[in-house]
Amino acid sequence: MTAPSPPAVARLRSVGGGARRSGLSRSAAALLLSVGATLAGAPWSGGGEVGEPSTSATAERGGAERASGWQAAEIALLHQRASGGWPKHDDRSRLPGPEAQRELQAAGERADATLDNGATHGEIGLLAAASRASGEARYAAAAARGIRYLLAAQYPNGGWPQTFPHPRGYSRQITFNDGAMIGALETLHDAARSAMEYAFLDDSDRDACRAAVQRGVACILKCQVVVAGVPTVGCAQHDVASLAPCGARSYELPSLSGLESAGVVRFLMRQPDQGPAVRTAIEQALQWFERSQVKGVRLDRVAAPELPGGFDLAATPDPQAPPLWARFYDLETNQPIFCDRDGVPRPSLADLSHERRTRYSWLGPYARQLLDVEAPRWRAAAAIGAGEPRGAPTRAPRARG
Repeated sequence: MTAPSPPAVARLRSVGGGARRSGLSRSAAALLLSVGATLAGAPWSGGGEVGEPSTSATAERGGAERASGWQAAEIALLHQRASGGWPKHDDRSRLPGPEAQRELQAAGERADATLDNGATHGEIGLLAAASRASGEARYAAAAARGIRYLLAAQYPNGGWPQTFPHPRGYSRQITFNDGAMIGALETLHDAARSAMEYAFLDDSDRDACRAAVQRGVACILKCQVVVAGVPTVGCAQHDVASLAPCGARSYELPSLSGLESAGVVRFLMRQPDQGPAVRTAIEQALQWFERSQVKGVRLDRVAAPELPGGFDLAATPDPQAPPLWARFYDLETNQPIFCDRDGVPRPSLADLSHERRTRYSWLGPYARQLLDVEAPRWRAAAAIGAGEPRGAPTRAPRARG
C-alpha cells in the first residue's frame, strides 16, 4: 500500500477548521476535518486500527469522526471494483495485510458493487474530499471512476437499481430504500455544481452529471403515488418498467414510504431550478407527512435480559410524545403497516416477532425536522404564502433507517 507523499500528508493535516469556510459541501467539509485533524505527527505505517470510511449521510450526522486520516481513503481504494463501484459489508476496520490485499485485488472483477446502505456514493465523497485535501491524483482518479459508475448504472427513465452491473431480483427495481437513488443523485448534484471537492472533473463530466440529475428528478415526479386522486409520496422501490410501487424483501411490501420519502423531499428542496412541477410535488408530499403523523406514542427501548440482544422495542402510549412516522403505510388506507418475514402485514409493532421488531426501523421521527425546520425555511425562501407551491434550494441531513 502506497502512502500519500509527505507534502500531501501535510496538506491533509492542515485542513483543520478552515474546511467549513472553504466553500466545500457540508459532508465534504466534515470528511476533510476528519482526514486532516486525525493524522498523527509521523506517517502511518499500517497495521493499526482505522475507522470505517464515512458516507455523506454519516458525515452529516457527525459520523465522519469515525474516519481515521488518509488510511480510510487508502482502504477505499483497495475495495473499489473494476466497475467503478463498491460493495457493502466489507471489513474496513483496519488496513488489510499483504495476503488480504491480494485477495481484494482478485475480487476486483466481482459484479457486487451497490448503492445500498451508503455504498459507492459514500466512498466517492470520501475520496473526492481526500483528493481535495491532499492533492493525491489516485484519490481523484478513483472518485472519477465512481462517478462514471453512477452514470452508467442509471436507467434511461432516470432511476437507479440497488446493484449494478447485472442486478437481479428486487435489486433491479428503482430503489429509494436505504438512500440508494438519493445518495447517487446527491453525489451527482454536487459534482454537476462544480463543488470544490469535484474540481478534478471536466466540463463534459459535469454536463453528464447535470443531465443525470435532471432525469432523476423527472423519475421521482413520475414515481409519486396518487391515491384516490390525491398525490402523496413514493414507495421504497418502484417497478423499473411501469414505475408502480413494488416490494423487495418479504417484509418490505408495496407501500407509501414514510422514511425514504423524507430524503426524497429534502433532495427536491435542494434543487436550484425548481419548476412548478417540482414545487407542487414537494408541497403535496409535505401535506401527506402532515396528515400521516403517528401521534400519542413514543418508541421505547426496554431491557429484556431473557431475549436475544437483551432488549426489546415498545410503542408506548404517551399523549405528550412528539409525532412519529411509520416506515410503511398501506397504499389504500394510509394506515401504518408492520410486516414479519412471512409477508403478512400487521397493524402494530407489538405484532411482530422480536427479531423483526428490533432489527429494522419501523417507526421514527423521520419527517420531524423536515416539517418543523426545513419546510418553513423552504417556504420562506420563496416568500410566498402558505397553501401554494413554493420553492427554494436547501440542504439538510438525510433521514436514515
